[in-house]
Amino acid sequence: MQQKTPPGTNYWDYIRVEDLLTLQGGMGRDESQLGNDEVMFIVVHQVYELWFKLVLRELTTARDLFMKEPVPDNELAAAVRSFRRVVTIFQQAVNHFQVMETMTTRDYLEFRDQLIPASGFQSAQLREIEILLGLEDERRVPLGREGSYKEALRSPDGSASVALARVETRLASGPPLREVLYRWLSRTPVDGPSDPQVVRRFLEKFVASMRGEIERRVQIALDKALTPADVERLRERYEAEVRHAEAFLLAEDDPGADEATREKRRAIRAGLVFIESYRELPRLAWPREILDAVIDMEQAMLIWRQRHARMVERVIGRRTGTGGSAGVDYLDQTALRYRVFHDIWAVRTVLLRKPVVPSIARAEDYGFRIED
Repeated sequence: MQQKTPPGTNYWDYIRVEDLLTLQGGMGRDESQLGNDEVMFIVVHQVYELWFKLVLRELTTARDLFMKEPVPDNELAAAVRSFRRVVTIFQQAVNHFQVMETMTTRDYLEFRDQLIPASGFQSAQLREIEILLGLEDERRVPLGREGSYKEALRSPDGSASVALARVETRLASGPPLREVLYRWLSRTPVDGPSDPQVVRRFLEKFVASMRGEIERRVQIALDKALTPADVERLRERYEAEVRHAEAFLLAEDDPGADEATREKRRAIRAGLVFIESYRELPRLAWPREILDAVIDMEQAMLIWRQRHARMVERVIGRRTGTGGSAGVDYLDQTALRYRVFHDIWAVRTVLLRKPVVPSIARAEDYGFRIED
């Protein structure tokens, strides 16, 4: 007997439209009892959670790639695409705040008290994103009433919740992206096979070139007929800049670190400087795209946090948050402190103009490899 051909797929079943449209009823599950502003509030936050779901998928894919040793060169483009997608998602998410701003303060106050003690802080997926990126616990801003950020994810009666379970599962799911990305950077062959002595010599040559650049800049100041006092102030400023750069590159910026830790940091920072400085070499092109995409991604998230704070300030001013936080002040602090990829940002301070970048002996090792 001939098997019947299954009916074709339709749009509304494929994306489960009818299921989606039943989810905007709030705690009472009855949308007809809610005003338009509250339904809009629910919809926008549901959209954010869907975006966060996509972000988590892309970050997990990229993290899993960088866990490989070695990381396959031909898969770096896929990681860049994941990071660029995260950037685009957060750029789109910023625009959603304009929808929220169509609601006036009085409109929001009509239903705001019903949300207490709920808070956007309780978005488990946003906490997952922070964990997956590698945000350190000591950088977290206290919400105001809990001992740990995980305590805020408990149910009102103090019991475990699905949000807390989600975060605990993420914490146990493997190392964060920053850790595996920095591990990959530390294996960068800096002008030949990775070796601590070679790395240190390369960094010392780089610092020497920086000192030469300072002398050139001071001479420019003299040529522009600045006063001797101005020139001296400028020289002191440049000297302080190169001292800080040397301490950063040679991993002497943390007096409490042991030598093994310093060696790892030197390798990471040398990898960063090497990739950025010799990005024209074919085998460094995609690694450099990785670094640029990571900066774009973190910048997009920071802008999203800042825009969130301004939206909240516009709608409710500087009231205490529904979850007990300092409200706008709390959001502003997260935008300032929630940085993850510190070294990738910091290396911009020490990079040099192309003509004064130290020459390397093994440039041919970084060309295209063509199989016979």
